[in-house]
Amino acid sequence: MAARALLLASLVLSCFLLPACYGTVLFSSLQRTLVVTASPTSGQVLKGGVDKITVTWGLNQTVAAGTDSTYKTIKVKLCYAPISQVDRGWRKTVENLKKDRTCQHKIVARPYNPANSTAQSHEWTVERDVPTATYFVRAYAYDADEKEVAYGQTTDAGKTTNLFQVQAISGRHVTMDTCSICFSVFSVVSLFGFFYNEKRKAKRSQ
Repeated sequence: MAARALLLASLVLSCFLLPACYGTVLFSSLQRTLVVTASPTSGQVLKGGVDKITVTWGLNQTVAAGTDSTYKTIKVKLCYAPISQVDRGWRKTVENLKKDRTCQHKIVARPYNPANSTAQSHEWTVERDVPTATYFVRAYAYDADEKEVAYGQTTDAGKTTNLFQVQAISGRHVTMDTCSICFSVFSVVSLFGFFYNEKRKAKRSQ
């Protein structure tokens, strides 16, 4: 009985120690087999809800034949650069991709096409809810089990090159400002009208 309990405890412990037991994928285990480019130039500032990004991705043609045999889906994401992760735990880079918070903004997901592995592209309008920060673009290749098996990105391994910025909308809109001004003017006019009528009533009563 004691031996069985010990065996069970060992199996449970090994599942915590070995990532493969519960399907964890580590970023360091992925091969960089995808070539990814994006239209923003280094240092360019894009406006949320206005500007667009054209992303192009494909298989690195120098890799061995059959490297992409398990690729089923490509997911392209907008990712925080290290400078915009400082003191922001909710954007933290973690080896365990299930816990990694580097790439939170989905750009596009498409089935992988081996017949057209050299170039696919997508134009994406920067969404209004994307926070002001410095970014790069990364693409992941997923297998049939929806697990990451490879990647590519627009920056170097240290994530210091080809970075661009997104400036979020302020939350104010021209229409809102116009309505605010109109209501303010209406309030002032109404107030003067009230006092004018009160004055007329007072004169009549005299």
